Amino acid sequence: MVVRYSHPPENGHDGVELADHLEDVARRVRETIDDDAETPAGESLRNVVETLAYVHDFGKATTFFQEYLLDSTEPEFKQYRYHAPAGSFAAYYALDAQGFDTETCLAGFVAVAKHHGQLPDVIKYIHGRSYRRENVSPGSLNSDEQLQTAIAKQLEDINTHVPTLAAELFEEATDGAGSWEAFRMSFTDGLLDEIASTVETTGSGVTTNRDSLSDTCYGLILECWGSLVLADKTSAASRSEDTGSSSTYDAQPASMEVLDEYVDELESSSPANPDGSRTERLNHYRSRARSAVIANAKGFAEEGGGVATLTLPTGMGKTLSGLSGAQTIRDKLDGERIVYALPFTSIIDQVVDEIEDIYETDTLGRLLTAHHHLSETKIRDEDDLGADKADKKDDVAGMLAESWRAGITVTTFVQLFESLAGPANKQSMKIPALRDSVVILDEPQSLPLDWWKLVPRLVTILTEQYNATVIAMTATQPQLFDATTERIDNVSELVDDPDVYFEATDRVQYELDTSAERYIETQSEPKAYVDAGAELLSAVDAGASTLAVCNTIDSARTLFDELTGSRRSLLSVGDVYADELDAGGTAADIDPEALATRIKSQSDVSILHLSTRLRPLDRLKLIETAKELTDDEHGLITVSTQLIEAGVDISFDRVYRDLAPIDSIVQAAGRCNRSFEREQGRVVIWWLDVPDEQKKTPAEAVYNRGATLLPVAAETLDSVREEDRQLSETAVARTAVKEYYRRLHADKNVGKKEYVEYVDDLHGNELRELSLIDQRNAVDIIICRTEAERRQVEQVRDAWKHYEFDRVRRLMDELKQLRVSIPIYRGESGKKEKIGQLNQVHQDTDVLCLDLREHGLNQYFDRNTGFVIPDSTAERRIL
Repeated sequence: MVVRYSHPPENGHDGVELADHLEDVARRVRETIDDDAETPAGESLRNVVETLAYVHDFGKATTFFQEYLLDSTEPEFKQYRYHAPAGSFAAYYALDAQGFDTETCLAGFVAVAKHHGQLPDVIKYIHGRSYRRENVSPGSLNSDEQLQTAIAKQLEDINTHVPTLAAELFEEATDGAGSWEAFRMSFTDGLLDEIASTVETTGSGVTTNRDSLSDTCYGLILECWGSLVLADKTSAASRSEDTGSSSTYDAQPASMEVLDEYVDELESSSPANPDGSRTERLNHYRSRARSAVIANAKGFAEEGGGVATLTLPTGMGKTLSGLSGAQTIRDKLDGERIVYALPFTSIIDQVVDEIEDIYETDTLGRLLTAHHHLSETKIRDEDDLGADKADKKDDVAGMLAESWRAGITVTTFVQLFESLAGPANKQSMKIPALRDSVVILDEPQSLPLDWWKLVPRLVTILTEQYNATVIAMTATQPQLFDATTERIDNVSELVDDPDVYFEATDRVQYELDTSAERYIETQSEPKAYVDAGAELLSAVDAGASTLAVCNTIDSARTLFDELTGSRRSLLSVGDVYADELDAGGTAADIDPEALATRIKSQSDVSILHLSTRLRPLDRLKLIETAKELTDDEHGLITVSTQLIEAGVDISFDRVYRDLAPIDSIVQAAGRCNRSFEREQGRVVIWWLDVPDEQKKTPAEAVYNRGATLLPVAAETLDSVREEDRQLSETAVARTAVKEYYRRLHADKNVGKKEYVEYVDDLHGNELRELSLIDQRNAVDIIICRTEAERRQVEQVRDAWKHYEFDRVRRLMDELKQLRVSIPIYRGESGKKEKIGQLNQVHQDTDVLCLDLREHGLNQYFDRNTGFVIPDSTAERRIL
């Protein structure tokens, strides 16, 4: 009997027979797609993708592919061994034979064609692959026509060598409604023309018709494709050995009962009284807010869900209220999963830690996953631990976690929205988990302005096609989802009256520095760093812990240097931390509480610098140490870039913020009097001067590129202030925020309309070029500060020398917390040359290694400010 393999015998494993693999993928589809999931045409999505599963690798049945698979023998024409193209035409035929809608058939065609690739310009792709000219000589065929000829040759080969296998597969794929013989005969006798005609306009010539497919087609293709890729890849990683049972893909939903018990315990130890002390009043309002959110979430779910907002100020328990609302909606709508998306990796750990505490779990099980580029992302069952097949289990465990199969996945906006907008092949595996899910968008105002029209469009795919619910949660709603948003209707606010909570907190008083006044009036005379430094020192001398948030790394370094230069007696937290490492410790072993105790024993006042030039592991330890210091009312001055603004749980008596958009100012204010330690904190808005060797103030350099945001922010602040320079929290966080976003939408028309058109017109090629992260050339550098870290790098190099590439990948993942990314801008050849003097970690990676024990390399690193370019005159840039 002729055997056809989908995956060859290798590494001690038997080969996987093609029929077994196709049946296994179909079985996995049945376990990952609910039987009530429907296409836009009201058809069974499960039946659609199950059909695709039976034919997606059909092209592997050729002798051309088998010879290449088993012996690496190339056929006369390499197109003969391609398997996805033949499968894509089989997919269209099999769906059409069962009577599925034409658009569904086309979605299946693209999903199978690209099950190892990325989404193309769909309409152009469909037409190109199926259109054929008449009376063209073989030598004049274009590449698509050559591929059509190759497919015809493949079908002839299959019919000659394995016709019974083909007949059985088509019987399964079409549920008896079609046949192998009918497909084979129709391929060049009607099928190609039929497919091409679905997306073309005839007239003086044949052209593609951009209006031929509906605006739901992109979401349909995405879900068919992602569901097929998930089933196929997990089957291949398991070599079709397990049953693909539901337990493989099941989530462990987070229990609302456990969350209620956790909150009850918190509230029992924190008395609440609307007429009591400030702390008791705040506890009352936190409890009131959560109760309101739960009650409103029930009504919202009963009406079918959709899009909701949750608007609460800092300190009102937004995370717990958001989780409570999400779980209420999930339970009411019989969902399984919650996706909690945040703007930055730096704040994910804080949310994850809280969820771990609530549920007494970690991120390696089926309840909770943390998914971002610095995390270990795996779902392991207890009986997998220590298993003999660890490598295979790791592959599957990683795929399951990165496919968001856990009950709660905490991730970034990048992972969420780039998986909806032209995702890479592996990213598409998340799509099935989004159906019937509840998605929390925490701090959506942090999304790039260019995406402000696209994000609501992607949200309509989630809510209208995937039956998901979306909650936009922030203190500063950017009006992405309101009555004026196209395609989104009836947005519900889960908080009865947000203004009540802003008035109740009244944590801070805002003040405009004279330099900010001058920007509003004349846009001249920013604040000199020497004056800014003097004001910060005066504040800390008066007993106030103080935070200064700068707009660029250069600005933060300039201010830090001014402070340490004018008062050399200031104890540096970074120096004390470095001494611990130099003494033979490891960063992981440093106890922030003990480090803070040591700092307090040496001085009453200290200073800390924070930016992305510090390693992620060091930043985390330093922030935890700073929190210990501020909690103990130590006189700490912290100079930071914006990284400290979003969700970092630390509180200062005073915050100084360089001029910025209103939402950034409010975010910075969230680090002031955060825990209500005093009656009211003070937030000062100033306008810092141009750092050395720069041409613009940091505020203008960052926020006046593209849409000029600073004038809008300044005009808004001016419009809400009274005669003096002070502003109440409600005036800024509510009145100014609403007016600022109104002006952005009405006057600036923020967001790129063409991004929405890419979705509507199915330009997968254009969508995959978009990124939430500012794309620039950058060099990643692993910085080794301890002997243990040096040994980790040596282990990577040893594994690479011995061709242990899976081990290399795992070890490199473990080093992500030691990695910094340095941008290289146009015209910075000198900077690139300096960085290029560092060694690669190994020869197959662009990641460099800075080992501080090597002679002469200390000049690349500062104990306080992190990675530096050795040449002090080198042009510095914004991160």
